[in-house]
Amino acid sequence: MSPEPHPAGLPPAADTAVAEAAPPRSERMSRVDTAWLRMDNDVNLMMIVGVWLLQPGIAREDLVARIEDKLLKYGRFRQKVVEDAVGARWVDDEDFDVGHHLVQLRLHPRAGQDERGALQELVGELTTTPLNAARPLWQFHLIDDYEGGSALVARVHHCIADGIALISVMLSITDGGADPPSRRRRRTGGTDDAGDWLGDLVRPLSGAVRKAVDLTGQGVERSLALLTNPQALPESMELARVGVQVVSDLAALALMADDTPTRLKGRPAGSKRVAWGEPIPLDRVKAVGKALGGSVNDVLLACVAGAFGAYLRRHGDATAGCEIRAMVPVNLRPMSEAWKLGNRFGLVPLVLPLGIDNPVERVYAVRARMAELKGSYQPLLAFGLLSVAGLLVKPVQEALLGLFAKKATAVMTNVPGPAAPLRLCGATLKQTMFWVPQSGDIGLGVSILSYAGGVQFGLIADKKLCPDPQAVIAGFEPEFERLLTLTLMLPWGAAEAA
Repeated sequence: MSPEPHPAGLPPAADTAVAEAAPPRSERMSRVDTAWLRMDNDVNLMMIVGVWLLQPGIAREDLVARIEDKLLKYGRFRQKVVEDAVGARWVDDEDFDVGHHLVQLRLHPRAGQDERGALQELVGELTTTPLNAARPLWQFHLIDDYEGGSALVARVHHCIADGIALISVMLSITDGGADPPSRRRRRTGGTDDAGDWLGDLVRPLSGAVRKAVDLTGQGVERSLALLTNPQALPESMELARVGVQVVSDLAALALMADDTPTRLKGRPAGSKRVAWGEPIPLDRVKAVGKALGGSVNDVLLACVAGAFGAYLRRHGDATAGCEIRAMVPVNLRPMSEAWKLGNRFGLVPLVLPLGIDNPVERVYAVRARMAELKGSYQPLLAFGLLSVAGLLVKPVQEALLGLFAKKATAVMTNVPGPAAPLRLCGATLKQTMFWVPQSGDIGLGVSILSYAGGVQFGLIADKKLCPDPQAVIAGFEPEFERLLTLTLMLPWGAAEAA
């Protein structure tokens, strides 16, 4: 598919006069969001892509009305990006039209291809199709008559918001969804960045990853003050410990060893495929985690490692001692502020043990690696690195952020969704999945999403590195069933004591 052509020509004189009388609202883009804006390259576009499967189908006019009534109350979705010498600005799109952002179509499966295969092929193409830079950077594709209902594909550029914020946005457009709170008026004068990210940074973490990365608002505030103005703080053993930890984590980020070389890592070709599976009951995952003395995340990540290991072995690759690193986003703001949009997350590198075949042993190995991240300031440092990158020219930014890409094989995110089924325009949201973008030369993106009592895996992969991502997805459920069977065979009390 090709991107929508840019508008050409000058506005009529009357429109020009109106614009001069009432100039469009403009706001400086934050440094972190600017970094994400500039991170697009020839093999990876920085778009978050999601799919909703709805039963029954919905009408285009109903979706348009919902977008106008709910989505557009987030002002960012009416604003385009205008780059300048020092970064970029959000500027109201005076020619905004919902029709530019909602495409209606039908699938036409090829011979031998089912509807899901055709939808996955379309989503893969859309992940490599740039959004129109002359308009607000988002677009919906409504697919009619998909498996007796509708499918909705959403594409949003990462500079608008991160995944946690976009979940808040998407929840708002469902039936009964709440409007965003009214923003407090910005103080005039000064720079937009003064409280843009530093203020949010000192608040407590939220989300499931908090259990593994034990940062508190107070701890982050002390570490930030130590980094920016150490003389202003009283001497204490605690501050000395924080300083040592920060220096240690910074060295760990800079000196990370390379991953085990596998067919999953290399220079991407820029053509994508996506895949997703059927949900696994979340209560069963919780039960296994409790029995093994671990968390739901430990169980899910162990299944991810097992599925990738099995995939490599099926292709004749040896996996003994094989480990790959995934960059895992860590939320750096409370969910109550997700409506503010923007990017407020750090990254931690998590090593996945692909070479451990025993699924119970693999859970313990993942649990140990998660424990190693406890108390780490790496998310804070990674966020600061993104902020600095937003100030740099694109070539220098790419070199700086390339440090992450060279040390990782995948980007992986785990997002908790609503426990009860949602509805959109009267239709039930039967299944949902999303994919995060991969930066630099990373070619794999793993998404784990819980929704309506189930948890499912999604994978986006560069065709050159992983031509059949569905084959990896197909391995997740068998890995979980093996883990469940072995857990049930353990003696009472033996699992928690391990």
